[in-house]
Amino acid sequence: MTDRDPRGGDALDRELDEALALAKDQGPYPRRAETWAEGPVHRDDAEDAEDADHADALGNPENRGNPENRGNPENRGNPEKPEWTDPWTTVPRDRAPRARRPSGAPARHRPATTWPDARAIAARAPRKAVAKAAPLARPLAEALGHVLATPLTALTDLPSFDTSAMDGWALAGPGPWRLPAGEQSILAGHAESDPLPDGHAIRIATGARIPPGATAVLRTEHGTAGDGWLYAAPGHPVTPGQDIRPRGQECRSGDLLLPAGALVTPVILGLAAAAGYDELPTVPRPRVEILVLGDELLREGLPHDGRIRDALGPMLAPWLRALGAEPTATRRLGDDAEALYAAVVGSPADVVLTTGGTAAGPVDHVHPTLRRLDAELLVDGVAVRPGHPMLLARLAPEKHLVGLPGNPLAAVSGLLTLAEPLLRTLTGRPAATPCPAPLAAAVQGHPRDTRLVPVVFRGDEALPLRFNGPAMLRGVAVADGLAVIPPGGAGRGSEVEVLDLPWSAAWPSAAGGPGDPAVGPWHLL
Repeated sequence: MTDRDPRGGDALDRELDEALALAKDQGPYPRRAETWAEGPVHRDDAEDAEDADHADALGNPENRGNPENRGNPENRGNPEKPEWTDPWTTVPRDRAPRARRPSGAPARHRPATTWPDARAIAARAPRKAVAKAAPLARPLAEALGHVLATPLTALTDLPSFDTSAMDGWALAGPGPWRLPAGEQSILAGHAESDPLPDGHAIRIATGARIPPGATAVLRTEHGTAGDGWLYAAPGHPVTPGQDIRPRGQECRSGDLLLPAGALVTPVILGLAAAAGYDELPTVPRPRVEILVLGDELLREGLPHDGRIRDALGPMLAPWLRALGAEPTATRRLGDDAEALYAAVVGSPADVVLTTGGTAAGPVDHVHPTLRRLDAELLVDGVAVRPGHPMLLARLAPEKHLVGLPGNPLAAVSGLLTLAEPLLRTLTGRPAATPCPAPLAAAVQGHPRDTRLVPVVFRGDEALPLRFNGPAMLRGVAVADGLAVIPPGGAGRGSEVEVLDLPWSAAWPSAAGGPGDPAVGPWHLL
């Protein structure tokens, strides 16, 4: 395979070129002898060269969009390769020799979980923990943003008595009506007044209790009072029940107002108060502890001496809070295996979220830590780009660990793929209704894996954004969601699912049209 400028081509090309360059720097397929029995390995090492060759074909305008040309030696300049070969049984001649599995050692390759299956597994994982969780009563002032643990039923009729819908006069029978002497009136918040005799009227305020015997309310602007009598204005006849809100018009005591799982909004707080509630039964928020791994990460200042800023530490806690979790701490551990082990063992959180360290490099300590803890790996690698080295493990019956890749957009992919479904179940929130949208431009796909691409909505269409490499946040920063691109890609006009971002409806999209550098041109996607 010929070298290419990693800054050119599409985002997938650049990701694969960078991985290939790293492999060349490290030598052919480096492995430590003592790691043979340490469990499953991600597919990254076995697939980088192969994926880069696919990217060669996809990057050629003559081959793009034509699957038959991708394996044609005349179009690629490389021998044709199979889609996938087990590294233990077949070694293609055009690749550097790989380390061999020692005799008797178990095969370590296991296929990555498909993207839909990974989300489904994450959503099912904590159901036993949810079943044991008792509702937590929260005062109304503290319930905003929480989830109802039980259905909300009315504790009283609404309204709880007949009330006046308007300022005016309460009337008994047909007019004209005799008015009481003086300035007598019925105001809101007063106890029940004396019965109103037939043919009489009395001043009444909006929300005041209708006196016994009253049959209608005449609005102030529709009546004329004089010499102790009240007359309805011409053209405004009075009908029985006019401008009276009858008791139970909105609901009766015991009526279902909201189902369990409803997210408590400001309006729901008002409804609950009106229905007689002082506190609400809510689902306890899952506690999440964030462990940021990597010696290369800086907390402040500009990147220098090979070190880069930590982009995930500031981002994850607010994102998790938006998903209904309660972040308890963000701890930066560096690349220290013992510190990671101690942090996971000692964490009181329901979910431990790690960043980085999920692959199989010399300082990737998440897998060894999980093996030391005898954790149950539920998802070990997902067929999605970016973010395929993500994982989900059960540490205890009611405790889980989500391992995110270290690259920022890859970590976002992990949040949406594993953390969001897991936390959705733990918080009792219902799954969002799928939101398909036609693509405003074709998107190149991965040969085998699902691809998540930041998009903005332009009318009814989803417009792909340009900066979508695994280490980039510039595209998703202005995105309305992430489009789910199936293996092989999707053409313009194809309907694809779009995953909402927690804040996408909070403000207008900052991305512009095709002239915006975050948006086009499309041949760089």
